[in-house]
Amino acid sequence: MRFFRSKLAAWVLIWTGASVSQLAAQDWPYWGGDQGGQRYSSLSQINRENVQDLELAWSYSTGELAEFPDRQMFASFHTTPLKLPADAGGSLVFCTSYNRIVSVDPNNGTERWKFDPQIDIGRFPTRYNCRGIAYWEDTQSTGGACQYRLFMGTTDLRLISVDALTGEPCTGFGVNGDVDIEPLVKEHYPALKYGDAAFSSPPVVMADTVVMGSSNNVRTYNVDSPRGSVRGFDARTGELKWIFDPIPYEPDDPEYENWQDTGLRQTTGGNAWSMLSVDEERGLIFVPTGSASPDPYGGLRPGDNRYANSLVALEAASGNVVWHFQIIHHDVWDWDLPAQPILTDITKDGQVIPAVVQLTKQGLVFIFNRETGEPVFGVEERRVPIKGAVPGEMLSPTQPFPVKPAPLIEAGITPDDAWGLTFWDRGKCRETIENADYGPLFTPPTSKGTVTLPGMSVTNWGGGAFEAGSNTLITTANRAPFYVRVFPASEVNPEDLKGPPAFGKPRPIEGTAYAFQSKPVLSPIFMPCVEPPWGELLALDLATGDVKWRRTLGTLDKLAPIPLALEWGTPLSGGPIVTAGGLIFIGATMDEKFRAFDIETGDELWKVETPTSSMAVPMTYESNGKQYVAIASGGHMWQYSQKLGDELVVYALPD
Repeated sequence: MRFFRSKLAAWVLIWTGASVSQLAAQDWPYWGGDQGGQRYSSLSQINRENVQDLELAWSYSTGELAEFPDRQMFASFHTTPLKLPADAGGSLVFCTSYNRIVSVDPNNGTERWKFDPQIDIGRFPTRYNCRGIAYWEDTQSTGGACQYRLFMGTTDLRLISVDALTGEPCTGFGVNGDVDIEPLVKEHYPALKYGDAAFSSPPVVMADTVVMGSSNNVRTYNVDSPRGSVRGFDARTGELKWIFDPIPYEPDDPEYENWQDTGLRQTTGGNAWSMLSVDEERGLIFVPTGSASPDPYGGLRPGDNRYANSLVALEAASGNVVWHFQIIHHDVWDWDLPAQPILTDITKDGQVIPAVVQLTKQGLVFIFNRETGEPVFGVEERRVPIKGAVPGEMLSPTQPFPVKPAPLIEAGITPDDAWGLTFWDRGKCRETIENADYGPLFTPPTSKGTVTLPGMSVTNWGGGAFEAGSNTLITTANRAPFYVRVFPASEVNPEDLKGPPAFGKPRPIEGTAYAFQSKPVLSPIFMPCVEPPWGELLALDLATGDVKWRRTLGTLDKLAPIPLALEWGTPLSGGPIVTAGGLIFIGATMDEKFRAFDIETGDELWKVETPTSSMAVPMTYESNGKQYVAIASGGHMWQYSQKLGDELVVYALPD
């Protein structure tokens, strides 16, 4: 039983060959491979026929686990490296959990330079995490320092610019390469404390404008939290150019009239914490926004709460809204838009459509014409449950559902869906569901408590990858139920509401009369209370909206009391890439494996043990005629805290 208890945290949050001479060099200069996040590489030296021969080429440890042992549970190594063009030094560059930028030789991992912004690691934010950095070439520069630049947002709310060749700060950017954004946040949120807001996802650069959203670590439990502002800065000077607020505070905003004045005065959040995408041809930035505050109770923010939980297309030069589509009305489930929008052209009925694909936590896939915002397959407003909502709540009676593709999982839960390894634990699972409210997708949190499926997220920030030649989208799906409860805070001993957040522990929703409780729905032996698979890999045909194949992703050999490789899937964090070699590469699982699959069939072709779970997005690149595949192997501070790491592992075919 002690073993099973140690695994509770693991289930909490997530459920054609070419010779060297034929190989066309390709870098990976953006977090998503390209500015539109397709995560596709034209490299094919590693392919279906030889991928089984992949071996470790080199690895690099940041050393931060040993350097800061008392901070381990607050740090996640989830970076995706960039491979820079030759003119920019040709290095592999990435950020560490503590916002250091590292440049290494792409052939062997030898360190070339390191930049340390010296964040205050002695303080305790909610988390230390840097998913990536941004690269930009100043085409107006005639050479010299900072013609090629790297940009990074930090845990302590700074935007950093350094020379990609040397790692030296770009002195003309802000103050010695550093723009302090904390004063902009404090302007509307004077109570800001270290960790309340942060930058964990990479910025994007369009023309000469650097754009970044932010994480908001107060929003769930407080009406008053930092604004969810998306900001554009001059890429050369760091000067603030524009601000877009997902909550339309200004009267000249077209959505202002759709809010009540009282709601606007006491609502913040809506922040875009995930990755943004850039349409260079059209000058657009695509922004996936989050929930308005507070997440679990919306009685103080009546209405749909637009632009929260929306895909928003902004004009990069001005920050003006070109179009937007709200994917959840009046969110009380904390179902932010978590994944980078994927920009691609889809061939449908003989027509080429400039599209944007948005994956969601609730497992719905929305596809829009990125010029107009029109749904490619249509979207229907369908009635959803509102019965049982807590007093004062104002739920939307309908929610948008795409006609196609079908949901990634079959949503909704009843006691008949209860599952367990034995008759006893299956009965306990059934009892848990029966004693709560339950129902289809969008069943609301109630004062009795609600069991929901999906739970925290079907698809999270790991997102998907797209192969344009076959119109194939590759993504993942978590399948595990969750329990949520919103109830009068007066029902709980005030002492029990104090202390740090923890799953299963009641927390006050500051500024309201309510408290909030959430936890995974697990059997007595800490297995999800629904039948496996609990983690899957899927291929969707975006020309038709149909599923091409789906398969279980992950085994239980690292999680079960007996190390059996039961292929039931694990909670997933991280995402895939695809290559012209016909391959999908993905870590994401809790079983400490990195895998390659056939994109046409879903067959597993290769897997390797990594230092710990590799819950990041991989990348691939070519250097000196050789293709490499890299992934950060860091585990996860909460989802898989038994074994953390700080190692970048890189694979290649033997010489």
